[in-house]
Amino acid sequence: MPQATLTSKGRITIPVEIGRKLGLKQGDRIDFVVDRAGGVRLQPKKAPLAALLGILRRPGQKPLSAGQMHAEIAAHAVEDWKRIQSRK
Repeated sequence: MPQATLTSKGRITIPVEIGRKLGLKQGDRIDFVVDRAGGVRLQPKKAPLAALLGILRRPGQKPLSAGQMHAEIAAHAVEDWKRIQSRK
């Protein structure tokens, strides 16, 4: 498994094999995306549109209507708000 070391200045070097898999070139920018579970993934800042094709599709899952999507987003927003309030 590729590894990187954090320097005293808070910097890391992306291992070559990871950079290749992400299609990175010198000077490319990278987003560090933190998920709800606290995991982190690297995402090239300028991903080609083709790389995004199908990322929201889940086999076997029926498409949601706009109203259903709105309700799901609202429910998650409430969960996030409650989690934040419980930390205070």
